[in-house]
Amino acid sequence: MDTLSRYKIQLTDLPDDGATFDWHLDDTFFSALDEQDITHGSLDATLRVNRKSGAYQLYLRVKGEVSIPCDRCLEAMTQPIDAEDTINVRLGDSYDDDGETITVAEAEAEVNVAWNIYETIALAIPIYHVHPDGQCPEEINSFFAEDNTESPKPTDERWEALRSLLSKPN
Repeated sequence: MDTLSRYKIQLTDLPDDGATFDWHLDDTFFSALDEQDITHGSLDATLRVNRKSGAYQLYLRVKGEVSIPCDRCLEAMTQPIDAEDTINVRLGDSYDDDGETITVAEAEAEVNVAWNIYETIALAIPIYHVHPDGQCPEEINSFFAEDNTESPKPTDERWEALRSLLSKPN
C-alpha cells in the first residue's frame, strides 16, 4: 500500500456537515515524500473539511517537532512546529493548482493533502535555525565564544606610521 494514500480525501463521499481527519506523522511520512530538508519528526496533523457553496475549505493544523540540521554546527536539532493553513479546493475539468485554489478533476473528486501537510511544516521552520546558545558541540562553541581574557594584540607598526601622518598639521 502506498504510504501517501492515507492522505487522500474523497471529496464527494464527505458528509454535508464536513469531516475531520487525524494523522500522526513520523519518519515514514517524510521518507515517503523523498525530501532532503526534513527526514525525521513526530507530529500530529488534523484536517477539517467543510463544504462551502460548491467548493471545499480544508483547515489544517500541524503540531509536534521535527529534527533538522543546525545552521551553525550541522548537527541534528529539534525544532518545535505549531502551524495552521487553509486550503481551498474546487471541482473542475482537470487538476490545477494556482497557489490559492486547488482544482481537482470532478470525475475523480479526490485530493491528496500529503504535500500540503509537508509544505505547512516546512514553512513553519524559521529561516535561521540553530541550537540554543551553548548546545552546539564544544569545538563549534569555541568559535563563537567571547574570550575577554585575551590580551590586546599589538598593532602593526606600519599602521601606526600611517596614523601619525594623519595627525601631523600641514
